[in-house]
Amino acid sequence: MSADPALRREIPDATVARLPEYLRTLSRLAEDGVLSVSSEELAAEVGVRSAQLRKDLSHLGSYGVRGVGYDVETLALEISRALGLTEDWPVAIVGMGNLGHALASYSGFVTKGFRIVGLYDDDPQLADELVVGVPIRPLAELPAHHAVEAIAIGVIATPAPAAQAVCDALVGAGISSILNFAPAVLSVPEGVDVRRVDLSTELQILAFHAQRKSLAAGHLREAVASS
Repeated sequence: MSADPALRREIPDATVARLPEYLRTLSRLAEDGVLSVSSEELAAEVGVRSAQLRKDLSHLGSYGVRGVGYDVETLALEISRALGLTEDWPVAIVGMGNLGHALASYSGFVTKGFRIVGLYDDDPQLADELVVGVPIRPLAELPAHHAVEAIAIGVIATPAPAAQAVCDALVGAGISSILNFAPAVLSVPEGVDVRRVDLSTELQILAFHAQRKSLAAGHLREAVASS
């Protein structure tokens, strides 16, 4: 049931965005000792329609077994292969403030197929500080590091004003996959992939929903009081 490499290249972006959710759920099911799962059960766990899930998984060449469902470990391995997580991806983090330190110390990187190989910050007070055994170096040393040990993914964890310059340095060094935690929109040349994680935006969205729930509860209390 392994996906054909040529087929994987045709996976739609929307499907790729959902694959990590499927993998996370499958990993949890495997930890709980679940051996097989139906499309309806897996879809319910993830929060998508079963038809959407089956369509997504069909891009991997996996359709499950009628009446049995999907083998949890096999499907998790298929998705891991499709996402490239069966390989070892060297990662460099630029910006070693609180967020950078937290990201570097995150144990999930190692278990998910990523390896922190470089930490960079131009603050002289941080020079040579070790975080999970990796020294913090000035950003100017990144190109030489990349030339010796290719960095697959660059992570930007700087304040917004510095983000574009850091991005330019990563691109200039030859790194074409970037994860941006800075609240800034980056300009990159064609062929460079940037994923943005804006924590403030996510908090604002949650605040909207919290406010809506609070207003609804207030209206309910008023209706009960007036009845």
